[in-house]
Amino acid sequence: MDMNLKYTFLCLILFVFSACGAKTERNKNVGSEEAMGDALPVASSSVLTAGRDTLPAYLDSYTGADSALVCRILHEAVGKRRQLSHEQLVLMIARKFIGVPYVAHTLDRNDEEKLVVNLHGLDCTTYVEAVTALTHCAEKGETRFADYVRRLEQLRYRGGKISYVNRLHYFHWWLEDNSRMGFVTEINTPVPPFTAVQTLKINYMSQNARAYDMLKNRPERVAGLKRLEDVSNGTNVHYIPKTLLNDSRLLRKVIRDGDIIAIVTSKYNLDTTHLGFAVWHKDGIHLLNASSLKRNGCRVVEPAESFFHYMMSRPSSIGIRVARIK
Repeated sequence: MDMNLKYTFLCLILFVFSACGAKTERNKNVGSEEAMGDALPVASSSVLTAGRDTLPAYLDSYTGADSALVCRILHEAVGKRRQLSHEQLVLMIARKFIGVPYVAHTLDRNDEEKLVVNLHGLDCTTYVEAVTALTHCAEKGETRFADYVRRLEQLRYRGGKISYVNRLHYFHWWLEDNSRMGFVTEINTPVPPFTAVQTLKINYMSQNARAYDMLKNRPERVAGLKRLEDVSNGTNVHYIPKTLLNDSRLLRKVIRDGDIIAIVTSKYNLDTTHLGFAVWHKDGIHLLNASSLKRNGCRVVEPAESFFHYMMSRPSSIGIRVARIK
């Protein structure tokens, strides 16, 4: 090897080593932690990775186990999506989380709003969000964690713009905004079974601000939420009264496997109290959901109890709203 060739080869080695070293230092929190499942801190720069896998700086810490789970579910779902109906795809994804513990308030652990990804502890809302985001990714052929993060942000925040006030805290807000964004569609006809009307009066959050860590001593947030509550109040929405939930022949005309079910409440200041996915069994609809009930093990469950029986045991649960992932 002549001297010029040796010199060129040496420069190339130094260049590659330098580039890899710089990349390792810049992304030193993204690598071994992915394999180990440890929490990944949010980077201080505007992105966490480069190119098509760009992640926002306001993404909260997440576990390598969660990001691996997202990719594993998406690769399987994308591979099977042409063999499954839309309804079957939703349920396949939703059932992947059966057994995951119910954990409340996972989105409220920071002083400033961050995009939280937590699939090892779910409440009814974060469960529905996760399944909806994964379904959209799968049907678009998307398999990267960054794809999921982007979809989740679009679903969780008004217009996809992250802030605490923009978070879609009430189900009516979530359904209204995601319908406008084209991610879901509300099913509210025909009549019957959508014979009941709820006139919205939602102000629980602004009236109970001290119960929320991220509203305490933040009057500007409370004021922002109250303005949005006031815009919604007085709106009439149609729902199925629970007395019709045992009429399977009627309900099968409007409710499909994988439809999102929101339980309408008579409790003051609220619109709904619980969410889940419809699953048809021989005895009617069952609710696949992240359950806080001890008898369900405080976890994601597809219970043996029919949804009609569940509803009839709860006086304040007066009916359901229905939405379908598009």
